[in-house]
Amino acid sequence: MHASQKKIVEILIAKGEELLNKPRQKTLFTNDKAADDLLNNLEDYPHAYVLACIMDRQIKAEKAWLIPYKLSKEIGGFEFFRLLGLTSDEIKQTFKKNNFHRFNEQMANNFYLAVQKIHNDYGDDASRIWKDSPSSAAIVRRFLEFRGVGVKIATMAVNILARDFKIPMKDHICIDISPDVHIKRVFRRLGFIPKEASVDEVIYCSRELNPEYPGIFDLSCWEIGRNWCRPKNPECNGCYLTSYCPKII
Repeated sequence: MHASQKKIVEILIAKGEELLNKPRQKTLFTNDKAADDLLNNLEDYPHAYVLACIMDRQIKAEKAWLIPYKLSKEIGGFEFFRLLGLTSDEIKQTFKKNNFHRFNEQMANNFYLAVQKIHNDYGDDASRIWKDSPSSAAIVRRFLEFRGVGVKIATMAVNILARDFKIPMKDHICIDISPDVHIKRVFRRLGFIPKEASVDEVIYCSRELNPEYPGIFDLSCWEIGRNWCRPKNPECNGCYLTSYCPKII
């Protein structure tokens, strides 16, 4: 690794540690105040966060994260007993009527099954998924047990819990990076991965760069990709890595 790449890694790790260690603040998932208030209320509505994570698939993240709030408007609140009282057909009809998702029937089924799992496995309290400082591996595994959740969503969910919600965990070693198009592009332009690298290569690259917490690069690289390191006409002068970036196009 070149000296400039080592400096980039140092900067990104420092940025990630800064985000991890700063006091908890309200996380803006949707830019809708009421929806974000619901999602940030882990104390009273932890299931809203879990269900939103499950919905975050193949549509814009902001739209997926709005689904719990939109459903709450349909059923008069988002207390868990209200969700538990809904049948599978009722949830499917509500999804279809309001066009909540690109795949309304499939995601409505995933939503229903998630409610049932929270009821059966966690006693109606989704926060038991992460209570009592479990290992990061345990929390990732618990998210993976929900229908429709793969490694990308599971690690994203646990990363947000650690970084944004400051949930205590024994370690962060199993919180991988969630390599979407922005992160893959940034890693490639920084020279960390080749042009045709697979998702697995991105994951293992981040593990190699920071084994104790591979996902520490996630938010910083995603923001760089979305704000400056765009597919066309990147705005390199605005990026804080520009002095060290090899700018591989």
